Amino acid sequence: MNTITIRWKRLVNEKGQTCSRCGATGRTVQSGVDKLKKALAELGIEVILKTEFLDFPIFTKDPLQSNQIWVGEKLLEQWIGATVGQSPCCDVCAGSECRTLSIGNNTFEEIPENLIIQAGLLAAAELFAARFPPFSALYHRAQNIPMPKIMFQLLKKSFFSV
Repeated sequence: MNTITIRWKRLVNEKGQTCSRCGATGRTVQSGVDKLKKALAELGIEVILKTEFLDFPIFTKDPLQSNQIWVGEKLLEQWIGATVGQSPCCDVCAGSECRTLSIGNNTFEEIPENLIIQAGLLAAAELFAARFPPFSALYHRAQNIPMPKIMFQLLKKSFFSV
């Protein structure tokens, strides 16, 4: 069985608290991973979630590490064509400029579930293409399409079947 590991980093201060944007992203990461597990199990792909904690001294040196999501060996923004930015956060982060993601005219402080699922499906398509060489040509032709048709059909079957 192939595996996609999704790693999510966040600041946890000395009181065990995190900011609201990391808290919200944590919930969308968990729900996105749950949906990817269900959808990709049929293809023999296991999805694993690993959560990493940043302490405050590490966070203050590089606040952009907090709320960072890795899908396989690539950052989420690399899968979906987003850019990383910064915006002021809250008192848990001591007013630091924390991580944001932008796609087109949309900027996200809290990472939406659909972006996590999209990156997971793209990672799965890459794994699937490597496992089945005839699919590889289809995958390479479909790289400019946000979601290969086979992945869309599987997603639709998994999430919308009654």
